[in-house]
Amino acid sequence: MAIPSFIDQTVLTVAAGNGGHGCASVHREKFKPLGGPDGGNGGNGGSVILRVDPGLTTLVEFHRQSVRRAANGQPGRGDYANGANGEDVVLDVPDGTVVTDADTGELLADLIGPESEVVIAAGGRGGLGNAALASSARKAPGFALLGEEGEARKIQLELKVVADIGLVGFPSAGKSSLIAAISRARPKIADYPFTTLIPNLGVVVAGATTFTVADVPGLIEGASQGRGLGHDFLRHIERCQAIVHVIDCATYEPGRDPLTDLDVIEAELEAHGGLEDRPRMVALNKVDVPDGAELAALVIDELKARGLPVFAVSTKTGVGLPALSFAMAELVAKRRAEAPAPAPKRIVIRPTPVAGGPEFHIVRQGDGEGGKVWRVRGDKPERWVRQTDFNNPEAVGYLADRFARLGIEEELLALGAIAGDAVAIGGGDNPVVFDFAPQIEIGAEMLARRGEDQRLITQRPAARRRREMDAEYHAAKAAQAEAASYPLIALEGLGDDEDD
Repeated sequence: MAIPSFIDQTVLTVAAGNGGHGCASVHREKFKPLGGPDGGNGGNGGSVILRVDPGLTTLVEFHRQSVRRAANGQPGRGDYANGANGEDVVLDVPDGTVVTDADTGELLADLIGPESEVVIAAGGRGGLGNAALASSARKAPGFALLGEEGEARKIQLELKVVADIGLVGFPSAGKSSLIAAISRARPKIADYPFTTLIPNLGVVVAGATTFTVADVPGLIEGASQGRGLGHDFLRHIERCQAIVHVIDCATYEPGRDPLTDLDVIEAELEAHGGLEDRPRMVALNKVDVPDGAELAALVIDELKARGLPVFAVSTKTGVGLPALSFAMAELVAKRRAEAPAPAPKRIVIRPTPVAGGPEFHIVRQGDGEGGKVWRVRGDKPERWVRQTDFNNPEAVGYLADRFARLGIEEELLALGAIAGDAVAIGGGDNPVVFDFAPQIEIGAEMLARRGEDQRLITQRPAARRRREMDAEYHAAKAAQAEAASYPLIALEGLGDDEDD
């Protein structure tokens, strides 16, 4: 199947790079076997960035390659060597690209203007090495933090051409000829319907005003029901300042005349919606044809009576084109003057809060198996869980210290949690579940071996419960076996008496 040369809608899968893991290392040299932690930090993962390139007019590159990934950050190494950051992936998109989440439909960005950009998938942060985790209480950490996963999402890109004037009309009305006559654009022109299959842009200079004109494929009656090329291309005139109806005055199709054509196109614009407030102009085209000039003269007064500026033009001879161009320029200049001035950008550098309000919240809910669980949600605790290596007891103890400092333990006690209750961190079906063990000493100097935490050596409540249940089960089985042996002993004793 041939790949089209113009695409204005496509779905793109983007994945940012993961952060590199931190390194747990101890500096060693001659006569100094334990020189302290020297593990470096992991590098940040690369991000996926969308940036406007004014020279682009299509999204076809993303149609050809619909998955883009950024590089991962490199892990840290010993001797304080930090890992390299992953390289960002910058994707150039046309001006006027609207970005939405393909799964939720949420509007993520509307990219207008040169160099506009948005980070559509942020790379994961690298984990800290044990050198960065050393403190007065934990002088030689035997663990490091894991790198975070990069964001991944499926997005929809939709191109809405940014132009000042939009040309609409029936197929073969002369829209492409008009844009070629008043600008340097050279769209495909032929004498059959639906020659224009993609939007064309032209830059027009009239006096001191420079503006852009967009030509969209022709409309026919019933376009809102999918006839012809439908309404798909009308999105390209949604951003226009004004609309110019290009009406064919030399058509011989039955049932066609300038007033009927205007009413049909206006009905289709109304069915599309959102264009009611745009000023209109009418260009009666093909007046170089004798019948066309007569027909234009007949309807021009009625069109003016509707309050529409009307121009009789010919793209072949150039009649009326200067007047039309300057009228469009005057309209564009007026709309630009009426538009509110952009607010001056005031650069204020201040720390960005991680999140407004409480950093976590806790709810009591069912665990799906008849029991209850305390569910903790929040960006910070969930990120800490993702950074923790649960194969390392010292890292788990460090996570407990962070939770306690954040106030999660106090909040659980205030809500009525008791030791041994299940606590789930995170959302979805795969949260990390802990046994609640309050009153663990916080901030005390760690004197255990590297990779261990003396506070966690005690038996966990869940393991203790399982052992108690196992002991009860085995005791019950032993009692059943002992009870089953009594009748046999009694029978054996009765037989002995009969023998006697």
